[in-house]
Amino acid sequence: MPVDPPSQQVPHPVPHTYEPSAPSTPEPRTYEPSTAADSHNVIQVRGARENNLADISLDIPKRRLTVFTGVSGSGKSSLVFGTVAAESQRLINETYTAFIQSFMPSLGRPDVDSLHNLSAAIVVDQERMGANSRSTVGTATDAYTMLRIAYSRLGTPHIGTSTAFSFNSTEGMCPECEGIGQISQIDLDQLLDRDLSLNEGAITAPGFAVDSWYWQVLAGSGFYDPSVKLRDFTDTEWHDLLYKPVTKVRVDSHNITYEGLVNKIQRTYLSKDRDSMQSHIRAFVDRAVVFADCTGCDGTRLSAAALSSTIGGTNIAQCSAMQINDLAAFMRGIDDESVAPVVAALRHTLDSLVEIGLGYLSLDRPSATLSGGEAQRVKMVRHLGSSLTDVTYVFDEPTIGLHPHDIQRMNDLLLRLRDKGNTVLVVEHKPEVIAIADHVVDLGPGAGTAGGHVCYTGDLAGLRASGTLTGRHLGHRARLREKAREPLGQLSVSGADLHNLRNVSVDIPLGVLTVVTGVAGSGKSSLIHGYVAGRDGVVVADQAPIRGSRRSNPATYTGLLGPIRTAFAKANGVKAALFSANSAGACPNCNGIGLVYTDLAMMAGVASVCEQCEGKRFTPEVLTYTLHGRNISEVLALSAAEAREVFTTGQAGAILDRLNDVGLGYLRLGQPLNTLSGGERQRLKLAIHMAEKSATYVLDEPTTGLHMADVDQLLALLDRLVDDGNTVIVIEHHQAVMTHADWLLDLGPGAGHDGGEVVFAGTPKDLVATADTLTARHLREYVGG
Repeated sequence: MPVDPPSQQVPHPVPHTYEPSAPSTPEPRTYEPSTAADSHNVIQVRGARENNLADISLDIPKRRLTVFTGVSGSGKSSLVFGTVAAESQRLINETYTAFIQSFMPSLGRPDVDSLHNLSAAIVVDQERMGANSRSTVGTATDAYTMLRIAYSRLGTPHIGTSTAFSFNSTEGMCPECEGIGQISQIDLDQLLDRDLSLNEGAITAPGFAVDSWYWQVLAGSGFYDPSVKLRDFTDTEWHDLLYKPVTKVRVDSHNITYEGLVNKIQRTYLSKDRDSMQSHIRAFVDRAVVFADCTGCDGTRLSAAALSSTIGGTNIAQCSAMQINDLAAFMRGIDDESVAPVVAALRHTLDSLVEIGLGYLSLDRPSATLSGGEAQRVKMVRHLGSSLTDVTYVFDEPTIGLHPHDIQRMNDLLLRLRDKGNTVLVVEHKPEVIAIADHVVDLGPGAGTAGGHVCYTGDLAGLRASGTLTGRHLGHRARLREKAREPLGQLSVSGADLHNLRNVSVDIPLGVLTVVTGVAGSGKSSLIHGYVAGRDGVVVADQAPIRGSRRSNPATYTGLLGPIRTAFAKANGVKAALFSANSAGACPNCNGIGLVYTDLAMMAGVASVCEQCEGKRFTPEVLTYTLHGRNISEVLALSAAEAREVFTTGQAGAILDRLNDVGLGYLRLGQPLNTLSGGERQRLKLAIHMAEKSATYVLDEPTTGLHMADVDQLLALLDRLVDDGNTVIVIEHHQAVMTHADWLLDLGPGAGHDGGEVVFAGTPKDLVATADTLTARHLREYVGG
């Protein structure tokens, strides 16, 4: 059903509504090119087909705030990140020489006919800031660099240049922990069985099995008898086994290098980034290694000289440990012309962090401990003071992790970026953010193959009247639960003092839905993850990345591939291994990946679809075998909802039911796990845990990435979990989830050292009726609206 092209007047293009004849098979919208007179005011997208985008064309107004809406999997990220931002970044990279490009990530051209009038795109996403133990909030924002310069000029006694205050330089780091702030202590009983000899397998650490290369070096070293039980070693033999420094020894006419077991493990395992370890090595390290604050620097990471230099009696480590809002106040007390420019820049950075709702953090907070929402807001700080204009800023749900109290502040920042003359593109579900948009693009009508169409473009008023799923839900309000469930017991927490918690003691009811609320930094995660998550019977489904290679997908991760392979094998009279792309059935050319990676020397490497299997991952022989009329590649291309129509019973049917129950019916069974959002990862984990017996479920912001219409489905799922005899504890800011709770725990009253207390515990009805917390005020407004 072709429609007229939208007007290109800026800021408010004429709204359009797309009404498909049937939700599952909507017709694509078509657009005529903009006229030459006004084309410079819009980003022209023509024929976008990335992922599930259905050959769509549209115009996005420049220098305006555009919000992209639609259900999870409707194509928002494919359009904004995978098409517009990806092509902008690819074109910028192409301006560099081939030599420079060789050090940059390879960016393929998105599947789109044409994109016109792109400006430089800056993506501010929710990706975690890495697990590098040397990265902190201070180093990530350059605030610590500016603080070091101030101390190198004003600190007394004067100890040298700014590098003397850097824990990442040999001059400034603590020599004992080398600037990490922590030292690792190895539990020897996790490495060895003292009741055995080396010949009997006394070394239990991975990689040291009897007859392995490392074992042969130890056993043949001559420093001890490998047939003697370890408990009978002399002190010298024990020391040589564990701590002897690198030494050349002769074993069977070969000169080899000997190294004590503990030294070897520290060098080969503990020096590696944890996320890069194989799963069994990571499990061993988690079990065998205990980290403690370095006694040489008390965890500050710095040398004694750096700690001796002070400004106003305060050293740089003490500044770094302050809450950022306190540090901002401290820096306002420094008035010295010699450092005026750097102090002014530091004040601006600190004030920006406070303004963006991160004043409760400290500069010494490790970057890896930030949530996705916190990481995104830290990245925003770099751009708030930038003099660049006419840039395209791209945000991925910037309100993630924000209490309703903080959303207005985020809105102000988005509008400020726009008012500087930039194009701001925001993927978002929150009505409060949609309300400030100059322009809205609503994708859908469904998810996966049922999505990928432009259902509406225009202003907010037009969206409300459009009749689209998003338009109908803009004013949707969940109602307070009429009658709370009766608890079946309680889970007690006593004297909780982790991070900013102030000796909190609280009883969490069992057998009901408890929602934990409070502003970001109030102590919610410290309480639940610190004192509930580790207990027996507690299942945590969070948004952390799912470890696995590019071969992993929902079918392999959930165990669904097993019964599918078995069904294929039984139907065709062949072995099940043929139907695994990681085993006998893999295409030999691409090793079952479906892509071939080509190294082009100084040019960026290229990933291309395998010519032999055409991206299907399996050998031609395997693809001749079918089940219900489909080969294995075609089955893996099905969405979970489509697959449920094929596999109706047994283990496969049960797994697919759970995937659909958690709102992931649109996911393709063979979709790589590294393409999933944080919210999708959490719901995938929940689908797996739902197969377990009665338990206590801990969910951390499960509404992340959910459209307003999908929140109702989530609430129904939470009800089902509770009605089946489980306890559900949810950390959440979404008011619809709060109103649905049986019990609310509200932490606060503020963030950081202004939080850490339970300011309300009771039913949502009581909170609305009697409480005066920040949550109560916003929930009262929500249910009254």
